[in-house]
Amino acid sequence: MNIRPALAADLPAILAIYNAVIATSAAVYTETPATLADRQAWFAARTEQGYPVLVADEGGEAVGYATFGDFRAWPGYRHTVEHSVHIRADRQGRGLGKELVSALFPYAAGLDKHVMIAGIDAANEASLRMHERLGFTQAGRFNEVGRKFERWLDLVFLQRFL
Repeated sequence: MNIRPALAADLPAILAIYNAVIATSAAVYTETPATLADRQAWFAARTEQGYPVLVADEGGEAVGYATFGDFRAWPGYRHTVEHSVHIRADRQGRGLGKELVSALFPYAAGLDKHVMIAGIDAANEASLRMHERLGFTQAGRFNEVGRKFERWLDLVFLQRFL
């Protein structure tokens, strides 16, 4: 397994992973699939900001990805980023998420970021455990702030100092 910066050629695989997450889980609080144009704009925005998009490459194929972006738009939050990590369903449970998130830390520190935030659906126990193993601590819980699959969703915020 190779963790490397994403290329534009990885966007169809990233799109497929993202849309599968949307369709099958509460990891992303939307029910609307993304388009390739959406992912191209997202990738361009990350690149323009100097933020990484990393992929887990297996045999030349992206099977997972991770990135971070601004936590909030106001200048006082400029040292805080929020990350996301998604793994293709058939590759979950193999430590790829942990590797990808860990690979983000030096990028964030190199950009003078101080805190990394994770927003995780409260029912996603595997992701919560993984983040805790990486040194994230729970910073807050918001009950019933999201809705998907005809049910209310709780959101947990975790943070890690860089």
